[in-house]
Amino acid sequence: MGGKVLVMDDDAALLRLMSLAFKAEGFSTVCADNGRKGIRMAAAHHPDLVVTDIVMPDIEGIGAIREIKGAGCSAKVIAISGAGRARGADYLSWAKHLGADAVLAKPFRMSELIQISKALIADIQLNTVQSRG
Repeated sequence: MGGKVLVMDDDAALLRLMSLAFKAEGFSTVCADNGRKGIRMAAAHHPDLVVTDIVMPDIEGIGAIREIKGAGCSAKVIAISGAGRARGADYLSWAKHLGADAVLAKPFRMSELIQISKALIADIQLNTVQSRG
């Protein structure tokens, strides 16, 4: 399957773990530790999927999602958040409303993230094949 994934999170350890999990599944990854860098990386690398934390320095995930989608990037987006149980759910609901294709509350299993990612990328590939046919 494969595909290119942009991972954005200000937690360096989690960023590394997610990147390694995607690489182990055959994806190529680019990483950013804040939304501003993530927006630049999306423009430069044209990922198939963006995984973004919501609460980050500089530009938060919500702003990054809006900028990336507003720039015409066709990447699917998974928003993740662990900002407290109630606040995290609010952030994820907001992210879904503003363009995230899926949301995932922290903590999560890497296998769950990979499963959702594969389903979203398969949807992209299916739509590409249908538009050619």
